[in-house]
Amino acid sequence: MAMECRHLRYFLVLSEELHFGRAAQRLAMTQPPLSLNSQQLEEAVGARLFERDSKGVRLTAAGEGFRSAAQALLAQAEDVRALARDIGAGAAGRLRIGSVGSMLFRGLPQWFREFQVTHPRIEITLTELNSQEQIDAVVHRELDLGFVHTGRVPAELQTEKIDSERFRFCLPADHPLTRRRAVSLIQLRHEPFILFSQKASPDYFARIVETCARLGFMPRIRHEVRHWLSVVSLVGQRMGVSIVPASLARAGLANVVLKTIAEDLPPSEAFYTWKRGPELPIREAFLGVILQGRSIDP
Repeated sequence: MAMECRHLRYFLVLSEELHFGRAAQRLAMTQPPLSLNSQQLEEAVGARLFERDSKGVRLTAAGEGFRSAAQALLAQAEDVRALARDIGAGAAGRLRIGSVGSMLFRGLPQWFREFQVTHPRIEITLTELNSQEQIDAVVHRELDLGFVHTGRVPAELQTEKIDSERFRFCLPADHPLTRRRAVSLIQLRHEPFILFSQKASPDYFARIVETCARLGFMPRIRHEVRHWLSVVSLVGQRMGVSIVPASLARAGLANVVLKTIAEDLPPSEAFYTWKRGPELPIREAFLGVILQGRSIDP
């Protein structure tokens, strides 16, 4: 016989009243079902919990010990039910988010802080991954939400554009062209370029190469890295020049200058993506925070 929550509730009322009639009245039931409940519970526990004689009903030593355990079990069951209700309502649980590095300068930390104020019982885990890695993780439900640089995702995913910003040249602080108001790609055709890895972000890589090709030259790509801060750091070490999202100006890194690009380069776009299927209230609550306060293109 399996022990159920109702067995514990009935047991606790009877342990307080120590009278089948009064206990049955409190439980809005008759005495026979209450007696049957006690027998079933004792069978499940494997010990007598009540002594019954002409003087009435009293707890056995096993019953006394079982009472505190039953109270704890019922309290735990109620906590579990409450947690399930909160998760279903988007008030508790865990949200697994992936992000490209540039989102750290495009509003993501602020959204986290705002969300945690109103949803303190939700645990957010953040993993920095490139766009393709995130897409794969969302497809396999290893992430609940991803922030990527491409809107080209598998049909099983849904995506929305969240932000669009201009690209900027990233030059060493002592580069002669930093004195210019705007710089043309042609002026940098002989410079070594540091680009975000083609494998990590094929859209970005192709965009830069195609723009240079339209101007009649191929960029001298010296280094490919997987993190925007690595790109900027290498530029600061005079290892080349780069083209980066304008929001990296907020990184506050020394020894580099961001300059306007004279050519009309397609913007750096950010999207959020998730897997189609049942609604996840926690995710919807987080997206609500984003929609209320999107980052502003510097």
